[in-house]
Amino acid sequence: MMMTQVETTVRYDNGYEDEYMMQEDEWDRDMLLDPAWEQQQRKTFTAWCNSHLRKAGTQIENIEEDFRNGLKLMLLLEVISGERLPKPDRGKMRFHKIANVNKALEFITSKGVKLVSIGAEEIVDGNVKMTLGMIWTIILRFAIQDISVEETSAKEGLLLWCQRKTAPYRNVNVQNFHVSWKDGLAFCALIHRHRPDLLDYSKLNKDDPLGNLNLAFDIAEKHLDIPKMLDAEDIINTPKPDERAIMTYVSCFYHAFAGAEQLLEWIRRTTPWLENRTPEKTMAEMQRKLEDFRDYRRQHKPPKVQEKCQLEINFNTLQTKLRISNRPAFMPSEGKMVSDIASAWQGLEQAEKGYEEWLLTEIRRLERLDHLAEKFRQKATNHENWASGKELILSQKDYETATLTEIRALLRKHEAFESDLAAHQDRVEQIAAIAQELNELDYHDVAAVNQRCQSICDLWDKLGTLTQKRRESLERTDKLLETIDQLFLEFAKRSAPFNNWMEGAMEDLQDMFIVHTIEEVQSLIAAHEQFKATLPEADAERQAILGIHNEVLKISQSYGIKANIVNPYSTITFEELLNKWEKVKKLVPQRDGALQEEMARQHTNERLRRQFAAQANLIGPWIQTRMEEIGRCSLEIGGTLEDQMTQLKQCEHVIVAYKPNIDKLEGDHQLIQESLVFDNKHTNYTMEHIRVGWELLLTTIARTINEIETQILTRDAKGISQQQMNEFRSSFNHFDRKKNGAMETDDFRACLISMGYDLGEVEFARIMILVDPNGTGIVSFQSFIDFMTRETADTDTAEQVVASFRILAADKPYILVDELRRELPPEQAEYCIMRMPPYAGPGAPPGALDYTAFSTALYGESDL
Repeated sequence: MMMTQVETTVRYDNGYEDEYMMQEDEWDRDMLLDPAWEQQQRKTFTAWCNSHLRKAGTQIENIEEDFRNGLKLMLLLEVISGERLPKPDRGKMRFHKIANVNKALEFITSKGVKLVSIGAEEIVDGNVKMTLGMIWTIILRFAIQDISVEETSAKEGLLLWCQRKTAPYRNVNVQNFHVSWKDGLAFCALIHRHRPDLLDYSKLNKDDPLGNLNLAFDIAEKHLDIPKMLDAEDIINTPKPDERAIMTYVSCFYHAFAGAEQLLEWIRRTTPWLENRTPEKTMAEMQRKLEDFRDYRRQHKPPKVQEKCQLEINFNTLQTKLRISNRPAFMPSEGKMVSDIASAWQGLEQAEKGYEEWLLTEIRRLERLDHLAEKFRQKATNHENWASGKELILSQKDYETATLTEIRALLRKHEAFESDLAAHQDRVEQIAAIAQELNELDYHDVAAVNQRCQSICDLWDKLGTLTQKRRESLERTDKLLETIDQLFLEFAKRSAPFNNWMEGAMEDLQDMFIVHTIEEVQSLIAAHEQFKATLPEADAERQAILGIHNEVLKISQSYGIKANIVNPYSTITFEELLNKWEKVKKLVPQRDGALQEEMARQHTNERLRRQFAAQANLIGPWIQTRMEEIGRCSLEIGGTLEDQMTQLKQCEHVIVAYKPNIDKLEGDHQLIQESLVFDNKHTNYTMEHIRVGWELLLTTIARTINEIETQILTRDAKGISQQQMNEFRSSFNHFDRKKNGAMETDDFRACLISMGYDLGEVEFARIMILVDPNGTGIVSFQSFIDFMTRETADTDTAEQVVASFRILAADKPYILVDELRRELPPEQAEYCIMRMPPYAGPGAPPGALDYTAFSTALYGESDL
C-alpha cells in the first residue's frame, strides 16, 4: 500500500504521550515530503541501527531493503532491548516476511508503544517513509524515552540536558534540534564539557561551521565510539536540518556523557526498592519478588557494573591527559564525583545484600506457613470428606424395618464405625494443633482457618452424640427379632430338604425319557410306582412346615413388628412350597399316561426290528455266497474261458433277479428310521452293510466278466492255447499271496525267478514299466498275460498284434484314442496311448495314432 503521509503516535507505559509530535504535525508532513530531510534520516537512522547491529556482527546497507524480510529488524530489537523475540520464520515467501515483521511490531507494541498507520505489508514492500517512521519509533522508545532531567523526560529532557551542558559556552544557544546545531559549536561544546582533553574550544570559529561540524563528528567517532550519523554539508546546506536526525545523533552524546548522572539516578531509584522490607502475604508474591531480584542481578545490574567501571576508567584517563598537558583537573559537579558514585554503589550493595537475606528469610517463613496451611487444608479436607454424610447415616431409622440379619449387620457396621470414629480423634486433634500454630505464626488467612477448625470440632461432637443413640436403638431392635430368627432357622432346616425332594420329583416326573426296549420302559414304570408310594409321608412333612410358618405370622402380628419379614436362612417361601406341591400332584398322572404310551410304541418298534432282521439275515449270507462263487469261477483252471464266461453270465442273471429282495429290505429300513430305531439286537447286518455288499457284488460280476472277455480277446489275438492260459493262471494264482487278483512287485519278481528269468535291477525295472506303466506297484492278471504272451510268442506275433489293432480300428490304418479306451482295459489303453506315435499318413483326423509303428517297435523291429 502506497502512502504519502506517516502519522506515528508513540504512547508509553506511564500514559505519557509525546506532545511535540502533535504540535509539529503540520510541518512534519512537509518534512516527510522533503527529499533532503528524508536523505538525512536515511543516513542517521542507518548509522544508528548499525551502531547496535555491529554488536551482533552484522549491519545494513539500505534501510528500506535490508529490513524487508524482518530478520535484521528482529535482531536489532533483541540487541537494543536485551530480550529474546519469538523464533523467526526462515522461509523466503512473502507471508514469511510479513510474519517476521509482525513479530517485531508486536514486540514494539508490547513495550507500550502505540503504532498508527504502520503495517507489516508496507515494511515488506520497502516503503521508505513507513520504514523511517518505524525506526524513529524504535529510537524514541529505546534511546530517548528514558532520558530524564529535572522533572522532564524524552525530547524535553534531552533538550534541557543540552542547554544545561552548553550554557557556559559562547556563541551556543540550544533552543531546538535543528537550526541551533547548524554551526557545529553546540556539538563541540558538549564534547568539551565532558572531555576537555579532546579539543580546545577557545580556538573554534563560529564562521567555520563545516570545520566545527567535521571536528565534532570525527572526535565523536574516534574517541567516544559514536558513529558518524550526519554529513556536515547536508546540515549546512539545509535551511532547517531534520530534527529527527539531530535528536538521534544528540541522544548518542547523552548516553555517552550522562553515564554518571544515569548511573546515580539508577542507584537512587534502585536502592529504595532494595531497602523495602514490606513482606508479602503469599508465597507466590514473594517468589515474584525473588524473580525480580534475580532479574536485577542477571540483567539490570551487570550493565551498570560495566558502566561504573567504564566511568572510572574514563575519569582517570581524562585526569591523566589533563595533567600531562598542564591543564586544570576536571571537576564534576557536586554529588557526581567518582567517590560519590562509589559511595552510592556501596550503599546499593549493602541494601542488596540485606534485601537478599530478607527475601530468603521471608520465603522460608512463608514456605513454612504455606506448608502448614497446605497440611491443614489436606487434613481438613480428608476429615471433611470422611465426615461427609456421616450425620445423615447416624440419624437414619433403618433399624425399624430391618430383619434380624440386617440388624446384626448394622450392629457390626456400627461397631466398625465406632472404631473408625475413635481413630479419627487423633486427626481432629492434629487439625486443631496446626490451626493453633498458624495463629501463632500470624498466617494471613488465619480467620478462615479458625472458622474451618471450629466447624470440624462442632461436627465431631455431634457425631459422638449420634453414635451413642444409634447403638442403643440397634441393640433394642436386635432382641425383638431374636425369637423370630429361631423360627426362621427351623423353617429353613425343614423346608430345604422338602423343597429339594419336590424339585427332584418334578425333574423326574418331567424328564424326557429316551428308551429303546420294552425292558427299559418296564423299569421306568416300576420306579414310578415306588415314587407314588412315598407321597403320604411327603404330605405329612408339608403340614409340619405349615405349622412353623403360621407361628411366625402369629408372633409378628402380636408384637407389631414393622419389618418386612424375610427368612435370612432360606430363599424358599411357603407359597413356593405350596405351588410346587400342587404341581407334583398334577405331574404324577401325566407321567402314568406318558409311560403307557411309550410301552405301546416300543412294542411296535420291536416288531419292525424282527421283520428287518429276518430279511437281512437271509440277504447278507446270500450276497457273500455269490461273491465266493464269482471268485472261484475267475480262478478256475480246468475249463475253458468260454466255460467260465457261461458260468459268470448265469451268476449275473441270478443276481439281477434277486434285486426285489433288496428293495423290500430298503422299505423295511425306511420304516425303522422313521420310528427312530437305531439298534437291532436280532441281526448283525445294517442296511449300509447290505448296500455296500450289493454294490460290490454288482461291480465284481461286471468286472470279472470284462476280464474274461479281455482274456478271450488276448488269447485269440495272440494265438495262446487254453493250456497256456491255464498255466498262466496257475502261476498267477500261486504268487497272488493276498488272493485279490493282483500281484505286488515282490510277488511278480518271485514269479519271474521261478520261471527261470535271470533278473538284474535294470532288466526288472524295464519289465515293470511294461506290466505297470502307471507305477501303481500292482501287476494285474491281464498285464501278466500280456507280458507272458510277448515272451512266448513266435516270429509272427508282431503281425498278429497289427491284425488285432486293425480289427479294433475297423480296418483303418490308424486308431483313435476313444477307440482304444472303449475296446481295451483302462491300464492297457493308457499304456498304448502314451507310447503310440501319431499317424503321419494322409486323410487322418487330429489325434490319430499309428498302431503299426507301435506294434513293430514293441517287438524290436523298428527304431521307434
